[in-house]
Amino acid sequence: MKYKLLLLLILIVSTLQAQLLQEKDDFTKQDTLRGSITPEREWWDLTYYHLDIEVKPEEKFISGTNTIQYKVLKPHQVMQIDLQKPMDITKVTQNGKERPVKRDGNVFYIMLNEQNIGDLNSIVVYYQGHPKEAKHAPWDGGFSWKKDKNGKHFIATSCQGLGASVWWPNKDHMYDEVDSMLISVTIPKGLKNISNGRLRNITLNNDDTETWSWFVSNPINNYGVNVNIGDYISFSESYEGEKGNLDMYYWVLSYNLEKAKNQFKDVPKMMKAFEHWFGPYPFYEDSFKLVEVPYLGMEHQSSVTYGNQYKNGYLGSDLSGTGWGLKFDFIIIHESGHEWFANNITNKDIADMWIHEGFTAYSENLFLDYYYGKEASAEYVIGTRRRIRNDRPLIGLYDVNHEGSGDMYYKGANMLHTLRQLVEDDEKWREILRGLNAKFHHQTVTTKQIEDYISKETNKDLTAFFNQYLRTTKIPTLEYKIENNLLKFRYTNIVDGFDMPIEVEIDGKSEWIFPSSEWKIKPIKSDGFTIDKDYYIHSKKL
Repeated sequence: MKYKLLLLLILIVSTLQAQLLQEKDDFTKQDTLRGSITPEREWWDLTYYHLDIEVKPEEKFISGTNTIQYKVLKPHQVMQIDLQKPMDITKVTQNGKERPVKRDGNVFYIMLNEQNIGDLNSIVVYYQGHPKEAKHAPWDGGFSWKKDKNGKHFIATSCQGLGASVWWPNKDHMYDEVDSMLISVTIPKGLKNISNGRLRNITLNNDDTETWSWFVSNPINNYGVNVNIGDYISFSESYEGEKGNLDMYYWVLSYNLEKAKNQFKDVPKMMKAFEHWFGPYPFYEDSFKLVEVPYLGMEHQSSVTYGNQYKNGYLGSDLSGTGWGLKFDFIIIHESGHEWFANNITNKDIADMWIHEGFTAYSENLFLDYYYGKEASAEYVIGTRRRIRNDRPLIGLYDVNHEGSGDMYYKGANMLHTLRQLVEDDEKWREILRGLNAKFHHQTVTTKQIEDYISKETNKDLTAFFNQYLRTTKIPTLEYKIENNLLKFRYTNIVDGFDMPIEVEIDGKSEWIFPSSEWKIKPIKSDGFTIDKDYYIHSKKL
């Protein structure tokens, strides 16, 4: 009886909290439960998962268990585990004994016995169901149940934003990453399953199935966990990287082997460029894999997925409109860049997802910088400005699983490109990017932590700069006029305190000017005035 009363009290309190939030911002109770660090989450630290499932392609059905190991941080007896409809948890056990479970939408509350601070405990969650089928992966997420051109099953998962709880039960919040994980997937004989980490073993079962077990030895975020099933064939190479030999494996459909061997030459090139800019690949212990899937691609940790049709650019097109975007395979470069920004450095709340996408979109032009030079890279990132909408701020709303604007990609990239100019020292800028990956190695972070680190390392107060580009849709406008051999200029459309200096050319000579919200005056001999395009601002001649 006491268990039922406690569960009822939790449901009432969480409902009231969600109703207050919904009245303010039109979010639901489920958004709050999904997006916040609830009392039923914060008392335990996730340490280990063993996800052990069987996938039945013909039925589009999965079932199995997730063993969840955790350390007790404070006394509590109710644990929140997330699993989205129509999936269902059928049973939860601890120490072999079944525990009471109460469902509230996509949340399951598990009533446990007394939990002592410092204890390392575990539960086993049994579950099953027909997971949500992705209609337009990877943007809507779920399972992609496809067939290859030979009629064989070709299956993959993707769940960024939507959440890994769309197909397996877990602590589905970004703030707490599991330390290590075993992924065991049972599939029909004749197919192969490729998941994260290293292949530990393949077990041949007596019912014409095989179990493929992969072990991840590094912390991993939930949405980075994946299942890829198909008629795969593999090839590999060893890359001599900053931390020694890195094993790189490629899993592709059997009839695409030769195309892959040619197209995937971008992978070691990517690794060389990104280790230069960002520091060592963060997951040497788990190897690097590129896995063909029936959708465009996703940054699954150490198991990056690929569906770019073996073309350069983005499905053969150049997102920048400059021609430089056809010099590389977009999915290989972009999704692999996430190994540093998303998988190594992970946002604590999805509202700060710009940390993933802004830095990684920026990595595209750093790849070009490494191989084609600074001018090429600048042309590319400036070219992507045509895709910026300025519809919403880059930072979303906290605690409700709410992403910021899709501008987080190329507005984020152009913000960083602008910041590089302000540093005035490319080697120092490189040290900052590498320093971020060292300072926040395998950590979840907030925007403030990133802002504070960059401000400290540049020795600049970047408060107004980040407020301008991250928290508003305003693009600074430099208003200017030339009268009587005087250049008059000021910023409009700015936040308080925004006074970013920019480089300009006056009378054929490059120099800095220091605009603010107030009019400033500078001598000029002619109408020869141009603004350096590397700065993401607008200009207006009066």
